[in-house]
Amino acid sequence: MATRVGFVCLGCPKNQVNAERMMASVQAAGMELEDNIYADGADVVIVNTCGFIDDAKREAIESILEMAEMKEDGAVKRVIVTGCLAESYREQIKAEIPEADAVLGLGANEDIVQHIEEALTGSGTETFPALECLPLGGPRHVTSPEHWAYLQLSDGCSNRCTYCKIPDIRGPLRSRTEADILEEAERLVACGVRELVLIAQDTTRYGLDIYGELRLPMLLRRLCDIDGLRWIRLLYCYPDAVSDELIRVMAEEEKIVKYIDLPLQHIDDHILKAMGRRADAGQTQALLAKLREKIPGIVIRTTFITGFPGEDEAAFETLSEFIEEQRFAHMGVFAFSPQEGTPAYTMPHQVDTETAQRRAEILTQQQADIADGWKQSMTGKTLPVIVEYYDPYTDSYAGRGICDAPEIDGSVIFVCGRDLQDGDIVPVQIRGMREDDLLGEAV
Repeated sequence: MATRVGFVCLGCPKNQVNAERMMASVQAAGMELEDNIYADGADVVIVNTCGFIDDAKREAIESILEMAEMKEDGAVKRVIVTGCLAESYREQIKAEIPEADAVLGLGANEDIVQHIEEALTGSGTETFPALECLPLGGPRHVTSPEHWAYLQLSDGCSNRCTYCKIPDIRGPLRSRTEADILEEAERLVACGVRELVLIAQDTTRYGLDIYGELRLPMLLRRLCDIDGLRWIRLLYCYPDAVSDELIRVMAEEEKIVKYIDLPLQHIDDHILKAMGRRADAGQTQALLAKLREKIPGIVIRTTFITGFPGEDEAAFETLSEFIEEQRFAHMGVFAFSPQEGTPAYTMPHQVDTETAQRRAEILTQQQADIADGWKQSMTGKTLPVIVEYYDPYTDSYAGRGICDAPEIDGSVIFVCGRDLQDGDIVPVQIRGMREDDLLGEAV
């Protein structure tokens, strides 16, 4: 009987792609992927962890402990821990959770089959190869719906924001070659993918390490030439690296949806400098104005951090006023989570956790009101919508407009007088809203 392997994948889309490459290796070795480890158990469960902020660490540890309990109950035989938490807390995991049969750094992903086989024989290990061993290309078992997929451009980050451990966990920027990315994109499209969502720790700096220049605009032009590909979406763009050429390409190429994920983190100059961000308030405001001028109707998603060391009431008020002025379509807010080993961890003028969380809640409610107003402004407009699924109980379809990235934004619920398939792109006239969703009718 073939070895059955289950995955618990946590964290960001980059981590999901890492897991998909391990899944492909497992299948190529003749092992079976277990879709529901809770219902059927598995010989081996791989917990692919995130370790970015405290909430992610807690979720990862809880998941490892849950799998350890299943192992003790006999529901699974072996538990392997991989991903960012394993890379960052290598000694602590094995010491504090001895039920883990193997703890593997990111560089060990390529040899996951070997480590599964060793764990099953009782000779599980702790190994942390160089980060350069982490494969960025190769086969994937894509876990997203057939009509869309993530496309990873690079791994690691060289920006060194003072609050972030990613450069320590995943190393400096390491880009894939353009040929490798295009080959994977063509393979995905040939399998039915119609929307590619471009990801990296810093998408806008793609190619800087291997080509000596920002190559995202050129890569986008070539991706747009792929027959059958309908939409390209950009996530994780840093404001200081959004060039005029990138804006021009986004404006000119029809396949690039007019949507950009642009994590700004703050707008007070003192806080931005303390964060190690490379764009100040004036540059950020000028960029937002230029994006809206050159790409009319562009949808901007962003994130902010409250309670960063030194954020007094005046700095927080500056941020709140900025959000009110800009009226972003989508926005996330996170209370500052001090990460041991980062410069921000030991900075003076730390803000207490309660204040940071209270400020995050204030901005979240502020944004909820702004987002409701934005959704109401969409009434009467017609948007292209990609079909996600059909709900027979309501005789309606759920999809995403160009305004919505998968897994993080809202949906468009609409009715249609003809049968549609998942992945079809249809024009939908918006008639209203319900909570996070827009409501409409195909026209």
